[in-house]
Amino acid sequence: MKRKAMDKSHSSDHDRERPTRRTAQEPLFSAYILEEIFLKLPPQQVVVLCRVVCHQWKEVADSESFWRQRCRREGYHPSCASKIPSDWRKFYFLCIERRNLLRNPRGEQGLNGWRILKNGGDRWAVHGIRKSLPDDSIQSNFVTSFGMCTKMQLIDLENEGYSSSFMDDFQPDIRIYEWYTRCPDCSCMYNISVELLNERKQLIQKFAPDTVYPEVDEWKQMTHIFQNYGPGVRYIRFTHGGKDTRFWKGWYGIRLTESCVEICPAKDT
Repeated sequence: MKRKAMDKSHSSDHDRERPTRRTAQEPLFSAYILEEIFLKLPPQQVVVLCRVVCHQWKEVADSESFWRQRCRREGYHPSCASKIPSDWRKFYFLCIERRNLLRNPRGEQGLNGWRILKNGGDRWAVHGIRKSLPDDSIQSNFVTSFGMCTKMQLIDLENEGYSSSFMDDFQPDIRIYEWYTRCPDCSCMYNISVELLNERKQLIQKFAPDTVYPEVDEWKQMTHIFQNYGPGVRYIRFTHGGKDTRFWKGWYGIRLTESCVEICPAKDT
């Protein structure tokens, strides 16, 4: 009787020391731990690989809290504090994929990507730069002649990945800039016009400063930021050009390079 009691006591102690087995339904990591792991992985890996492992991983990879935290840690804050993204994952990827929406902005591919509106004098040309810019990688520029030269690009925002709902609800800043200069021994004129258009290509807002007559042979940057432009923007039309004012044969007009149109969901820090 005593032996049986001892055996029973020994058996009870052994059962208490035996580790419990994790059930098939019990997750290996908590959602918090998973989120911390995912935050250390490349974002494409989280979307493409992690979210297909199991239901729990998909829930974490798709959660607004995860992408909001990722934006916070990487310094992507909405340009306007009152406009909170409805889709933090989309906001994050639009931030990291921010880019120049103009094609061939330096003339490295000749005039490809541009629609020529006016081609006066000896026409548009592409030359090597005479004076360096802050960005040493810029080694070419467009140059105009003694007759008016203008060219244009039309940007379709939907085709570039910016949905109508994102543009209407969030209205991110739209930043434009380009570098311009004159020839050292000839005066010239410079025009730029950037228009925000609706789906029918009707004007919503426009940036078109007065004609510029550069006084010195130094690179200067034209800049502008569209803000609070309202709903409906679907296209951006960028037009620029100019000519020399002495009617010299050849290419003595305005020189332009690194033209840029950027959608900026996050504020610059």
